[in-house]
Amino acid sequence: MRHVPQDEAEDIRRILDDNEIDFFETFSGNWGISVPAIWLKHDDQFEAARILIDDYQEERICRMRKNFHETKTMFQVFRESPSRFLIYLLAIAIVLFISFRFFFSF
Repeated sequence: MRHVPQDEAEDIRRILDDNEIDFFETFSGNWGISVPAIWLKHDDQFEAARILIDDYQEERICRMRKNFHETKTMFQVFRESPSRFLIYLLAIAIVLFISFRFFFSF
């Protein structure tokens, strides 16, 4: 469960609950040195859980790849709304100018 997105963890919990697979969770603890994980209570449910999780991960990979390919390039964003793009660019330039002006004045 370390470095697992929260929505993915929730989906796995829901899948296991929906399929009546008993599990418990361990957390990383206060110092983050323990193993955060989802553990099955019964070893005989491992194969069913593994198949469900593998299927979910395949579906999630396809969904995330589709979302990745749907992201817009900077040129597409500029073509859709050039004025908003230029305003944001100007705001970034002003923040950088103010930040570096104080830095270089020393």
